[in-house]
Amino acid sequence: MPQTLPYGSWPSPLTPEAVAQSSPRLDGARIVGDEVWWGESVPSEGGRVAVRRRLADGSVETVLPAPANARSSVHEYGGGAWTASDDGELFYVEKSDQRVYALTPGEAPRALTPADGDVRHGGLSWQHGTLLAVRETHGTERIPARAIVRIPLDGSPSEVLADGSAFLAHPALSPDGRHLAWIAWNHPDMPWDATILRVADVVTGAVRDLAGGDRRAPLQPVWIGDELLYADDPTGRWNLFRRSLDGDPEPVAPADADTGGPVWVLGTRWFAATPDGRIIAVRTNGGDEIVEIAPSGIRLVDVPVVAGASIDDVRGSRVLVSGSDPQGRTTLWSLDLDTGEVSSVTGGDSFGVEWMPIARSLTTEGPHGPVHAFAYPPTNPDVVAPDDERPPYVVLVHGGPTSHVGPAPSAKTAFFTSRGIGVLDVNYGGSTGYGRAYRERLLGQWGVVDVDDVAAAASALASAGLADPDRLAIAGGSAGGWTVLAALTNTDVFSAGISRYGVGDARALAEDTHDFEARYLDGLIGPLPEAEAVYIERSPLSHPERFRVPLLILQGSEDRVVPPSQAEAIRDALAAHGVAHAYVLYEGEGHGFRRAETVTDSLRRELGFLGAVFGFDTPGITPLALD
Repeated sequence: MPQTLPYGSWPSPLTPEAVAQSSPRLDGARIVGDEVWWGESVPSEGGRVAVRRRLADGSVETVLPAPANARSSVHEYGGGAWTASDDGELFYVEKSDQRVYALTPGEAPRALTPADGDVRHGGLSWQHGTLLAVRETHGTERIPARAIVRIPLDGSPSEVLADGSAFLAHPALSPDGRHLAWIAWNHPDMPWDATILRVADVVTGAVRDLAGGDRRAPLQPVWIGDELLYADDPTGRWNLFRRSLDGDPEPVAPADADTGGPVWVLGTRWFAATPDGRIIAVRTNGGDEIVEIAPSGIRLVDVPVVAGASIDDVRGSRVLVSGSDPQGRTTLWSLDLDTGEVSSVTGGDSFGVEWMPIARSLTTEGPHGPVHAFAYPPTNPDVVAPDDERPPYVVLVHGGPTSHVGPAPSAKTAFFTSRGIGVLDVNYGGSTGYGRAYRERLLGQWGVVDVDDVAAAASALASAGLADPDRLAIAGGSAGGWTVLAALTNTDVFSAGISRYGVGDARALAEDTHDFEARYLDGLIGPLPEAEAVYIERSPLSHPERFRVPLLILQGSEDRVVPPSQAEAIRDALAAHGVAHAYVLYEGEGHGFRRAETVTDSLRRELGFLGAVFGFDTPGITPLALD
């Protein structure tokens, strides 16, 4: 029989160390002959990204060994840091110098681009015998120059194939090599606001705009013969369209769901086409599903992915799909569209399904409309709580803020729920996955709509008797950290907060942040200097006297997106007003924690902080001492 213990004090086998080592991030995958190659973060090796391969006999080898690290810094968020040729040569961006290297397994790498500390590469792709990349060149100006380049394999200078805009992504070379399609956008737009689908004649240099513009955001062109397949959102949902260079766009299986998402990193793929013209695509409407679109009709593909789905590669009828299943297991699957066979290539490790909470979809009405969230109740097969007690909850606020969470618990979620602490993951207004109208709810309202929505979701959970209204914490990183701080200074819903590299001063963010997001706040708050008064009023640091509840602040020392100065200003404000707090600076970490030792320590501190504030003592975790 399960023992009865108060919420928060449940013993759990999910240690901070185990969580830090679980479910490494997958970073792209390719079919190379009979092999499958994929990128994978290695927390025990400083979070570096290795490239591994599964051979035809099922054995696994490391193609890119330590200390090499396939990480791009283009747009600061990177992405597309490696690819491979059809005959098994690896091309990767080395994090330490941002040069592109070629590596034949078992041999030494050779540089394909020159040593230049001002140049970065990302979005690598191997297409029709050509290595393409997005190149970013920094100089004396604040705004870098970007171009799509062809990188020769003999080490000779790269050839510029496309430029002329602030940002470029998704290069796609036609099968005959004559045309290049790509996505372009300029400040102040973000790639989910307005983009342009462009096509250039590689021989003549002539450039045409085929789709996009004001309040349209086409994504990811793919060639099917001499036609282009791409996503666009003229109806408010990212759906697929197909067109020839001289024809009109034709919708492909439109649906009340999104095939597309925010281009935070380069190389993200939501769909692909087989040689015979079938389309395999992700559809998102809260959760993800995979569909096959063929002349015979549309069918749901039996891949157990519900969140973070990506169509990584297609060869013949073989498709690689990555994402998380309902138990939160990050997995790379291989599927055959002809036979229906689905197999796991890598990932899928978990702590046992009995320890993983099942997402409960929650939609409540907030001041600005419906609010979508996923609730994960306390889950432990060996323990129950007293009948008269309601559980504490941590309300998670994702970053972005233009991002999305699906119905898949992370290992960190289970770390809390297995100890008797519920988790509520909120897709507040501004999140993707519910269409443009829901996404644009945040325009001009950052610090208002997001705050109201997370407060409404938490209050609804408590009003339903599912959470203790006096033990609600809010936690988030980056833009999610902004919402944490704003919620603590503008509502009385939460009794504690955890901010990871959160934004406290919007004006400072606008002045200090990198070029990719340099004009992001124009849409979220308003253009400067006209909206300066709004920036001041919205910023949590403008109202230090409103901080009343304990706060844990976690920060990376090398964060270029939200510098440590913001976290330190929050710390100083809390100290000046006598608010209980703790501040931890992790040396060598950037915008997001990757090292196993950092993740382990931060988990201990977060749980210890909740124990200190809410009055429980979890076995093996000491309550955190607060200043």
